[in-house]
Amino acid sequence: MRVRSSALLSTAVSVVLTVGLTAAAATPAGAAEPGPFLDRLNTVSLVASTVPENGDVNPYGTFAIRESVGDLHRGNVLVSNFNNSANPPAGLQGTGTTLVQVAPDGTLSTFATIDPNNLPGPCPGGVGLTTALTVLPGGWVVVGSLPTTDGTSATAQAGCLLVLDKHGTVRETIAGDGINGPWDMTAVSTGGRSELFVTNVLNGTVAGGGAEVDQGTVLRITLCAEGDRPPVRTATTVVGSGFPERTDPAALVVGPTGVGLHDGTLYVADTVLSRITAIPNALTRKDSAGIGRVLTSGGNLNAPLGMAITPRGDILTVNGGDGNIVETDRAGRQVATKQINNEGTPPGAGALFGLALDLDRDAVYFVNDADNVLDVLH
Repeated sequence: MRVRSSALLSTAVSVVLTVGLTAAAATPAGAAEPGPFLDRLNTVSLVASTVPENGDVNPYGTFAIRESVGDLHRGNVLVSNFNNSANPPAGLQGTGTTLVQVAPDGTLSTFATIDPNNLPGPCPGGVGLTTALTVLPGGWVVVGSLPTTDGTSATAQAGCLLVLDKHGTVRETIAGDGINGPWDMTAVSTGGRSELFVTNVLNGTVAGGGAEVDQGTVLRITLCAEGDRPPVRTATTVVGSGFPERTDPAALVVGPTGVGLHDGTLYVADTVLSRITAIPNALTRKDSAGIGRVLTSGGNLNAPLGMAITPRGDILTVNGGDGNIVETDRAGRQVATKQINNEGTPPGAGALFGLALDLDRDAVYFVNDADNVLDVLH
């Protein structure tokens, strides 16, 4: 992603969007209203800077906390930082070690600073936090790591999933068995069982030297609760494979990114080919569906990255190639597009990454990677 110096902002700024606005009907919060979800949102407001005390930059992962437990607070947004303070000017990517927590009123706190030299288990290459971020019942935070030693793709290693407790202490690492550059993630939990869907972008990419390779995967990783102990991995299944991926000097790596689950179908943002695919029976299948069915391709999609699912099951994705958020319905129609970032040339390119609906499911939090802030579309 394009990198710029951080802007430490303390006051809310709102930008009114004027494209495709319609009046929102009065319905219960989070209810599935008729018409595109994005048509009811018309304002982008700054929430807060995402830069912690150690200067980490480039916010990627975004998760709205649903349960107050330990140091996690319901309604706050957890954000992972991909790079350290040397980016810019040195461009050291894959070196971020912090998770920050942002309250709706803009209060910023550091939830965790992870020491790559003091991990409880293997994480090949160390720590470089990615967009893969979720919070499981009991306050177990799972975040992906795709680390580098010099900030370039040449030194990128397989990494792992890091499991932190509700106080921000790393209690477990989940590595190997298909985990190779975990890039994004979604999860669903029932009882004491959680299913993580994790995209992986390092299968053959470093060896490819910038050429496209079709080896990206999506894993379903089953975790079982263990009370006060970290959840235990009991199974790993490849549910998607053959996604295009490549290294990139500006973005480190480009490959399958955002994932979202609805009615048993897993939707995947194929960043390289600007399309969204659908993997059926994602919770139960025992084999790979390949890339799945192509739901939509091209059009307003321009290197889609982060993903969220609306109350009625539409798919929201943000573009890496411009500053747009795009809404696609389950029939594959791109029903709404809105510009939410216009910085740089072309406008918004490289600024967007992770996004998450707020708890009422009537607004969208998203990170502004260009200015190192969390914004909300409402």
